Amino acid sequence: MEDQSAQWPIGRLLAAASRAVEREWDERLRAIGLQHAALIALDIALRTGPTGADVIARTARVQPQTMSRTLERLERDGMIERSPHPEDGRRRLVTVTEHGRRMWDTARHIEREVLPDDPELRARLGAIVAGVRRSDPDEVLAPDM
Repeated sequence: MEDQSAQWPIGRLLAAASRAVEREWDERLRAIGLQHAALIALDIALRTGPTGADVIARTARVQPQTMSRTLERLERDGMIERSPHPEDGRRRLVTVTEHGRRMWDTARHIEREVLPDDPELRARLGAIVAGVRRSDPDEVLAPDM
């Protein structure tokens, strides 16, 4: 049977392409013992430096309870450490360990293998995402990886 995808409406094509890339990326992340949600949390923690789980959850646009479960797995797997906040004993700071940094770096290489950077595609997709954010302020989108 002949592939008809070139004739699909652009929305269907974009959705199918997104699912295909996400499946491949998720499969390769699982192979190294990392989930996509964990990668997002690592990325945020690396970009912000030691910070609270609440900041990571808010930045990832997920509920604190959801992020708490992700951080528990990351801590169990030795990718983050949580320590008392120096100014607020009720809070804990999340810090990425050297193992977590290596896993993040490996994941970045996997991402580039699955979908090499293409500046034109990046610009067009960025415009689409920005348009969605303007039209729906409640849209939940992960931060840039």
